[in-house]
Amino acid sequence: MTSPLAAAHDLDAFRAAIRDWLPGAIPADWKGRIRRESEEGYLAVQREWYQAQTEAGLATAHWPRDWGGADLSLAAQVVLYEEMARADAPNTDLFTVSLYHMPATLFAYGTPEQRARYLEGVRTGGDIWCQGFSEPGAGSDLASLRTRAERRGDVYVVNGQKIWSSYGVFADYCLLLARTNQEAARKHDGISYFILDMKSPGLTVKPIRQITGEAEFAEIFFDDVEIPVENLIGAENEGWRIAQSTLTAERGLLIFENSERLVHAVRRDAARYRDLFARDPAKAAAFAGFYPRVRALKQMVGELLAQLERDPHGGGEIATYIKLYWATLLQDYNGFTARLDGLDALIEAEPLRCAGQTPDDTLYAFLKSYSWTVAGGSNEIMRNVIAERLLGLPR
Repeated sequence: MTSPLAAAHDLDAFRAAIRDWLPGAIPADWKGRIRRESEEGYLAVQREWYQAQTEAGLATAHWPRDWGGADLSLAAQVVLYEEMARADAPNTDLFTVSLYHMPATLFAYGTPEQRARYLEGVRTGGDIWCQGFSEPGAGSDLASLRTRAERRGDVYVVNGQKIWSSYGVFADYCLLLARTNQEAARKHDGISYFILDMKSPGLTVKPIRQITGEAEFAEIFFDDVEIPVENLIGAENEGWRIAQSTLTAERGLLIFENSERLVHAVRRDAARYRDLFARDPAKAAAFAGFYPRVRALKQMVGELLAQLERDPHGGGEIATYIKLYWATLLQDYNGFTARLDGLDALIEAEPLRCAGQTPDDTLYAFLKSYSWTVAGGSNEIMRNVIAERLLGLPR
């Protein structure tokens, strides 16, 4: 079958091509397989779905042509995510760092050798990457990290601990921040950025079981772990500045995909609860209150995408507002639908991972929504950032 990318120059034709391609590409019975097979089913579905996108050239289509991509325009990427959400395709969440954070970092600061090796590993080998940023004492205040990397000849020797590493138990490689200068005048200085092989001796990875029953996160422990000098990204002690390239990859299309899936969830739930709303006008009115909130979210995300199209490094201010708004809206919406389901929502089911933020299992979706109020900066931190940095209010 011809790749949908052949029609990417014409958005209407590209949309039609994606719609034709999706039915045969989405893993069959993927929701049932994850529910029946738990973690093994999730991993299998993720790899099958990633392979299907790779064969069609879509997985890395947003990358530059020089590095195996297709220079897919932002508008075409929006069409792709819209159609995936419409088709209720699984998220490719296991490869988020591989497809966005790692390439954003190496495109800007990696050596030619690093780009050739690690980008190709993702493009054709399906390598899974995670991030080693947060620590038990350095979550929202990431610059306080204490994991140390000491240069000894041709290697850096790392000791310390990382936590909340998404998909760390599956990862082949890790984007690691570690302190290389203990005497730096500012805590933001003296941090370096490394590529870590997750099979390195002295490395211990432990899953963190969440309230949903899944182990999406992991702790990573370092006991004299050696990292070759050639795995340093950029200059030594410049890691904090380089990390901003990684963090900007969380903006734009990733939140667009989530918001688009929420739109479809609201439509689906409107039909699912039609009879209940006919009997209970108060619940119908409360549900209707989510429509303007979802529309506001789409407007904000649309403005973010417009800013990113003008400047790929822009959008920082509105992205902060969106993060806070999205986390609150998601929690409110999933809490509302869980209450609508009442006791039926309390029946335990296998977590339906990679089904977006509003899967059919309303209690799981509600519990899962709390992660957004913490990940990437807690709601409290986001409010402080908005107040102090964006609005200029006194501390």
